[in-house]
Amino acid sequence: MSDQQTPIPVESERINVSTASGEMWIYCARPAPGRRQGAEGRAVVVLQEAFGVNDHIQDVARRFADHGYLAFAPDLFHRTGTGTLAYDQHGEAMALIGALGPDAIVEDVQAVLDHLARAEDIPPARTAVVGFCFGGRAAFTAATAVKGLAATVVFYGPGIAAGPHAVLDRVADLDAPLMLHVGSEDPTIPPAQVEAIDAALAKSGIAYESYLYDAAGHAFACDARPSMYRSGPARLAWERTYSFLDRLLPTVV
Repeated sequence: MSDQQTPIPVESERINVSTASGEMWIYCARPAPGRRQGAEGRAVVVLQEAFGVNDHIQDVARRFADHGYLAFAPDLFHRTGTGTLAYDQHGEAMALIGALGPDAIVEDVQAVLDHLARAEDIPPARTAVVGFCFGGRAAFTAATAVKGLAATVVFYGPGIAAGPHAVLDRVADLDAPLMLHVGSEDPTIPPAQVEAIDAALAKSGIAYESYLYDAAGHAFACDARPSMYRSGPARLAWERTYSFLDRLLPTVV
């Protein structure tokens, strides 16, 4: 059994929203009726790995719903119509995410937030953005441009401090608390980049928490990839994430 398997069923559906670049589908997971009491009005936007809104990302959305959040996972590949890729299609995935610069990411996240505010009556102040792998970079990017979010969580997001779409120079624009999870053995986020991110965040004055997990590499929290998954660090990262979000997005009494 997965460490993160959700024993309580949730309600899920696919919806479409309009962006300036066309229609974008979103996997939506809602708390089961018995889990909604006091949890109404808070949401998490789940940003995909480099492989699309696949079964794993949909499962992650259901975990958040099981925890009492409305969870939306938008298809950031909607411009190409790619859908999802297998985990062994690394080259194809790198080409796709390399083409997604900051403007496209912000456009898509803003479209999700606009829909949440309009259709669900959930404002950015009651919404967090959580991203994994490429989605971690995307979450950090969105947080530098979208104002009034409740929180941002970055799971092993490469490309923040270096690369063609680096956004570390935008940390002054962050206005919401941030949490970062990085594996100590992650080759995509070497120590120099971890240090650069910590230094920039410390200088910015934004509230943030940064955690380095020993004996963990890239995608250490992805239980769909057994060769990379590390149960101990993954469990701790999820516990910290839930605690962080529950503090910033408390249930309504």
